[in-house]
Amino acid sequence: MHDQLINAYKEGNLILFIGAGISRNMDVPDWNSLIDKIALEMGFDPDEFKSYGTHWDLAEYYRIKTGSIGPLRSWMDREWHSNAKEISSSKIHELIVNSAFNIIYTTNYDRWLEIAFQYYNKPYTKICSVADLTQLKENVTQIIKFHGDFDDDDSIVLDATSYYERLEFETPLDIKLRSDLLGKSVLFIGYGLSDINLRILFYKLTKLWKKNNYATTQPKSYIFMHKPNPVQKLVFEQWGISVITPEEESDSPKEATEKFLTKLNKKLS
Repeated sequence: MHDQLINAYKEGNLILFIGAGISRNMDVPDWNSLIDKIALEMGFDPDEFKSYGTHWDLAEYYRIKTGSIGPLRSWMDREWHSNAKEISSSKIHELIVNSAFNIIYTTNYDRWLEIAFQYYNKPYTKICSVADLTQLKENVTQIIKFHGDFDDDDSIVLDATSYYERLEFETPLDIKLRSDLLGKSVLFIGYGLSDINLRILFYKLTKLWKKNNYATTQPKSYIFMHKPNPVQKLVFEQWGISVITPEEESDSPKEATEKFLTKLNKKLS
């Protein structure tokens, strides 16, 4: 494990950024399942429907036809948080709650991170809009829902329009992120090379640093991958992200992530 990563963590200068891979630990459906749901509701064969555009376009079609993503958001909320799923079964969520991360960003809409903090009786402040910024408290973990939250339909980045607006990178949450990153490193978990959110985020941040002639002082950031990949390593390194892989290769992203977070938390003792 990188010494710089450990030092940043011990000093409170490491931000955790959580992707969809962590929610899949709770059997949250992926994009394909969501698009299948939209197709059937709109009267299409799912395979045919997927050939008509990107996931963002198909979600946009749903919003235009129905006038709102509200019903779809309600369905996701019900399906993704059924009583059959117990947060106590997720070792990854337990490790995150018991970590020393003061700032946690996530591109996931679901509530499992917040549910975990509630289950383990650890205070947190959820931030999904500019109004929430007034609720920040010292020594209370911040959970920033970077792509929106089920409590606010307007905050959810789901269709093409909301996605393009997200790419402008000029919302209050973007400004907060840029401020948080000054002097801090980021650790990404639950992301992959194909995740467009991650690629665009760090492309823009790297561009921002270079524009202000601070590229050489850009804090190092890290992404945990459950197995080595030379393509990912080279692509991420150009954006100042070091790829971390397990010492022992595992076929299970869940198991590998659990072991990595366990080792990281032990570095605090």
